[in-house]
Amino acid sequence: MTADAVQTVARGPRADAEAAALAIDAEPATEALTYSILEEDEDRDVWRIDAFPVSREEQAALVATLAHFPALRVATEKLADADWLAMALSGLPPVRAGRFFVYGAHDRGLAPPSAVNLRIEAGAAFGTGHHGTTVGCLFAFDQLLKRRRFGRVLDVGCGTGVLAIAAARTGSATALGTDIDAPSVRIANENAKLNRAPARFVHASGLADARVQRPAPYDLVFANILAPPLVALSQDIKRALKPGGIAILSGLLRTQERRVFAAYASKGFRLERRIHRDAWATLVLRRA
Repeated sequence: MTADAVQTVARGPRADAEAAALAIDAEPATEALTYSILEEDEDRDVWRIDAFPVSREEQAALVATLAHFPALRVATEKLADADWLAMALSGLPPVRAGRFFVYGAHDRGLAPPSAVNLRIEAGAAFGTGHHGTTVGCLFAFDQLLKRRRFGRVLDVGCGTGVLAIAAARTGSATALGTDIDAPSVRIANENAKLNRAPARFVHASGLADARVQRPAPYDLVFANILAPPLVALSQDIKRALKPGGIAILSGLLRTQERRVFAAYASKGFRLERRIHRDAWATLVLRRA
């Protein structure tokens, strides 16, 4: 941990702020960084990144990454003794993705009665629902739900659990999530309780775990991770799905979608839909 909790703020044009956010996501040393990107002044085209590094190494990597964007004004200040993570999340607005409304405790009064409201507290886990990849998955799921329901759903790399919880809240009898990060599994199970959702999360690496295989085959598999593990898991995800089952893949840049799709096409998947949000891609694939 850092000796003192700090906040780094970068302000500048939207194009530079969004490019910097993508660079933060792509840098291994900052891939777990808690940050938000918001429009601060529409008339002047000022966007702001608020970042909350938790170690000196993460802070150094963040500053080095932001240095590649000279149009951004960067400042770092020490935070008072407070719940700085809660402060970071309080700056994130709620997200609407089709029928789903994702919000934190600070916005509980804004939840519309007509939506499937998902209260997600991130803690130390990835996936508040604001990232383009998570939003893409929720949009894709919302569109699929207009035609059918999914009895058994698996969420690989569940983070906060938002995707499996969304499945459980829309009628999936089995909604199971896995993650290699034990704190994320704990947080996901807490979020399931918050949402009164019958979703379950387990600490597991890959899909070979008996707790993952027991409910298989699945009707739908979410995998919102990164491009290399998506490619590596293509055969395992095929085995986990029933024929005609759906895979919603995300966590990849648009520049990586051809490589990821090729891996799944070679296993007999066909493309149903692609969703682009900023530089991110979400692929909806159907198993043969």
